[in-house]
Amino acid sequence: MSKIGKKPILIPEGVSVNIEDNVILVKGPKGENSLKLNKNLEISKKENKIMVLAKSKSKDVRALHGLYRMLIFNLVEGVVNGFEKKLQLHGLGYRVASGNTEDGKQKLTLFLGFSHPIDFIAKEGINFALQKNNIIVSGIDKQQVGETAAKIRALRPPEPYKGKGIRYADEVVHKKPGKAVVKTQGV
Repeated sequence: MSKIGKKPILIPEGVSVNIEDNVILVKGPKGENSLKLNKNLEISKKENKIMVLAKSKSKDVRALHGLYRMLIFNLVEGVVNGFEKKLQLHGLGYRVASGNTEDGKQKLTLFLGFSHPIDFIAKEGINFALQKNNIIVSGIDKQQVGETAAKIRALRPPEPYKGKGIRYADEVVHKKPGKAVVKTQGV
């Protein structure tokens, strides 16, 4: 049995959880999110706790036990507090501007040293906030927030010689030394 999977998930006030036909639906103050459950797992809701139980003790089911417990925990956490990733732009002339598309979606215009600006349009449920040269990606789905931040970072990942590029706020870029000039004595 998984150590993580055994732990109950507490449901805070203001959050409603419905389990129907192997789908769990979580509604909270920030929105609603759902997850299709694996058929080898059983979900039970008692008072203000959710328990995830494995139907068998095979290795695959034990691995899914802890995974689905954390996925359900992230659903609850997302509708209560939400998730965010912070990105920083490092480089001379690197900047970002925010705007909206014609259909109302949020858009980032990134100037990253290319000959053209790059437009990045947010998916449904993802929000952008700008603070100087920092981008904050936020939303209620942890996977979508992380995936969106990774796609923005992939537009210009930090390079190891000067450290220019887009990086996570807590990321450390170890710089490599440049080419060393070897002096030889004249013969």
